[in-house]
Amino acid sequence: MPQLSPLDLAIVVVYVLGMTLLGVWFTRAQKDLRTYFVGGRDVGWFMVLVSIVATETSAVTFLSVPGVAYNPKGGNFTFLQLSFGYIVGRCLVAWFLLPQYMRGDLFSGYQVLRERFSPAVQRVASGLFLITRTVADGLRIFLTALLLKYVGWSMEVAIGVVGAVTIVYTYLGGMKAVIWTDLIQFVIKIAGAALAFVFVLRLLPGGWDQFLAEGEAAGKFRLIDASWNAPVAYTLWAGLIGGAVFSMASHGADQLMVQRYLCAKSLRAARLALVLSGVAVLAQFVLFLAVGVGMYLLANAGLFPEAALAERTDEVFPLFIIKKLPTGVVGVLVAAVLAAAMSTLSSSLNSSANALVTDFYRPLRPDHTERQYVLLSRVMTAVWGVAQMAVAYAAYRSGSTDSVVNRVLAVAGATFGLVLGLFILGSLRKPVQSRAALVGLVCGFLAVLALWLPSTGLTADGPAWVPDVYRKPVLAWPWFAPVGTATTVLVALLINLTFRAARPLHSPHTFQKIR
Repeated sequence: MPQLSPLDLAIVVVYVLGMTLLGVWFTRAQKDLRTYFVGGRDVGWFMVLVSIVATETSAVTFLSVPGVAYNPKGGNFTFLQLSFGYIVGRCLVAWFLLPQYMRGDLFSGYQVLRERFSPAVQRVASGLFLITRTVADGLRIFLTALLLKYVGWSMEVAIGVVGAVTIVYTYLGGMKAVIWTDLIQFVIKIAGAALAFVFVLRLLPGGWDQFLAEGEAAGKFRLIDASWNAPVAYTLWAGLIGGAVFSMASHGADQLMVQRYLCAKSLRAARLALVLSGVAVLAQFVLFLAVGVGMYLLANAGLFPEAALAERTDEVFPLFIIKKLPTGVVGVLVAAVLAAAMSTLSSSLNSSANALVTDFYRPLRPDHTERQYVLLSRVMTAVWGVAQMAVAYAAYRSGSTDSVVNRVLAVAGATFGLVLGLFILGSLRKPVQSRAALVGLVCGFLAVLALWLPSTGLTADGPAWVPDVYRKPVLAWPWFAPVGTATTVLVALLINLTFRAARPLHSPHTFQKIR
């Protein structure tokens, strides 16, 4: 098993120590929840923009997306169709949901639901966020550990190091540390991806011209798939419709993102950062997919035989980094992968601690001091970090070969669409009753679960009564969010009408209102 050279190891160590020291630097400023969770609400639009992009550009994006384009079985640029919907979804969030978040002095987006519904609805939404974040970001740690496996680390050690370092600087520095480390990590990972692409072109004998000619001949630059094939994730309609609703859910109903808007100086700054982040993510995807196409061309020409060692497409880019890049550049790329992972994980830990303290603990124990709340928040940062490391280890032991990016996005789409449905119901001029909203959410969950199960393979060898059509995927993950959102909203509206129709004309509630 190869080992990092002293120079590469030094680069990685300097990066890790730098992130930890930055957390220490911001420790003294964390005196209350306002500074620990929303950075004092004085962050400029550019820093909010960078933090949004850095947070959603995890190790999954950095390592898995190149594998999507590399895939010898039809990999190409159709993944970009999702980005078109992402931009549309962000614009809708910026104009319809952001104004609700920027009103008042909120720490959690789910506090809006408490104003519209009962505390139970707020806690259910926040609980779904906590579960989703723990699972999805545990998978991100797992993918990061796959790279470190190729430099001689065991998976257990790699998972422990990535998780522990992220816990330390998030625990110490709070949101300000997260945002500033996001900036540094964003620069490192974009520089790393650009370096990788430069070396891809250098390894191709014909350079840029060969990249364009052979990539086009292999169909790698195909961008649009206008078919209506529901089980296929990367089609124009899945991208525009599914991607838009998914982006509305992930950027409008996910505390991970909402917390960034709450840090902004104004609604205008938050809106500008959110919309421009969609364009930045599109550009990132182009770069990562181009790296994947280059690796395919190298492997096809016999210049990258190590690609055959990969058990899944997620592992091709880590192999390329370790096997084909020179000393020094390897260290930068390993640091870039760690940056991609840690920028998302640190944000996740801070937001998870925020959700638990703001949505669960503080409403039940409102008499504590700010210092006590900050201390609890730090403890919960560590607790959620350990939980994510446990998920990463479980993913490693499961032995699944499915693409991690698909698993992460499926988990997010399956749950965030439900929460988006609650926000839409709460935005109505006459919000539905809390119990109707909760029934709608449960029905939305069951609908998504029924459509998700075939794609997991669990129904392939099911009992004889399982229909044949249900033994293979029936719907791709980009459609999970639209199905969850639509089912939650429609069922809640119908149940609400039923409750109103069943209520006696002179019920105590009605009598009090008239009086």
